[in-house]
Amino acid sequence: MSSDSLKIRQYIDTHFSFFEPALKEKIEEVALLKHFPAGELIMRQGQYFKHTVLIAEGLIKLYREGEDGEEAFIYHLNPGQACALSIICAAKQETSQVLGKAVEDTVAILIPVPVIDDLMKNYKSWYYFVLENYRDRFDELLLLLDHVIFKGMDERLEFYLENQVKQKGSNELTITHQEIAQDLNSSREVISRLLKKMELDKKVKLNRNSILWLN
Repeated sequence: MSSDSLKIRQYIDTHFSFFEPALKEKIEEVALLKHFPAGELIMRQGQYFKHTVLIAEGLIKLYREGEDGEEAFIYHLNPGQACALSIICAAKQETSQVLGKAVEDTVAILIPVPVIDDLMKNYKSWYYFVLENYRDRFDELLLLLDHVIFKGMDERLEFYLENQVKQKGSNELTITHQEIAQDLNSSREVISRLLKKMELDKKVKLNRNSILWLN
């Protein structure tokens, strides 16, 4: 057994323990292990998928890119999750409609596209895993849509920061005002003003290179 195959099996046992034994063996047989350094693009809009992506380590952000190059944050992918969009686009041989970027050094298990139909047809745990991922991502998109349509930027910013804290597991966020503005499709000036107001309300503490969440 190769070192990559052994690592793949360890990651599967850790994050995808609910997969049936035969499915674990199948993934171990066909999958590749890929390392993405922080900041690297994992997927681009308009590209065809050669693999479905399972997250083993790290954190990925998904964005929607506008016509003028602006980026709007959609949701995160954490260890134990799959990119539902990569699964559906790969299965239908369609191009990606989003950008995916590694926020931290990330390890992904890549499953070749030709294998996906076989997994869906022959392994119930994979079938239910895919459905669960679709449902979770759809719920996240609905929540995001609610905030975009029905909430002001101050509430959107608070929701965004709280979500970042949950995803990263830390109350201290190393992120710039400009990065937040890009994720929320706003301006740095607006975000800085709202963050200052949140600091006065004792919801955050603004440090030189980080934001401390106090809620």
